[in-house]
Amino acid sequence: MGEKSGQRTLLASVLLSSPGPIVVGIALFFGRSSTQLADFIRRTAELGAIIVSWLVYSILHKGGEPDPVRKERLERIANACVGVAMCLSGLAMLIIAIFSSHGEKGNVIPGLVIAILGVTTNCWFWLRYRKLDREKPNAILAVQSKLYRAKTLVDACITIALLVVAIAPEAFITPYVDMVGSMIVAIYLIFSGNSTLKGKNTIQEVAGEGT
Repeated sequence: MGEKSGQRTLLASVLLSSPGPIVVGIALFFGRSSTQLADFIRRTAELGAIIVSWLVYSILHKGGEPDPVRKERLERIANACVGVAMCLSGLAMLIIAIFSSHGEKGNVIPGLVIAILGVTTNCWFWLRYRKLDREKPNAILAVQSKLYRAKTLVDACITIALLVVAIAPEAFITPYVDMVGSMIVAIYLIFSGNSTLKGKNTIQEVAGEGT
């Protein structure tokens, strides 16, 4: 039952995360905030990470106990793909934050609404994955708990940044708040990608945190 619950939760994560890049991409037509652009790239990278985690989890829990060598190989492949994607996205975010225009940002309300919904949804998944991992410790579910905890915090930062842009678009400090929002996303992606690239040791450490 624990394996089925984990697989269903991962599938729900994939399904709910899939519209994110599309919706945020559409929102970019209404607002030109660098934080929104950072959010678009961040959500795309995270969707790839969640899909890889779901596929690996499904393969490893199909037909009984997986072979330890095969399990380690699949986890390393998944970690490498996710880690590289996150690091590249993080570097792209730093470039966007440094060289983005400080001009008029347009309407950021659509992005703000999406960010608020993201905080709510990601917080639920964070608590859900933590509960599943505590009931039956699993490295992939533990990593997802860590990922969704970070996603919740990042969405909270994006919400604050876009809220400042919406309330005081002409204020002197607003462009810098927007830039800081992009940098927070960038740092999060680079840190998470670097942790993921460490492979098996990182997974074991995170799994230990969930127990």
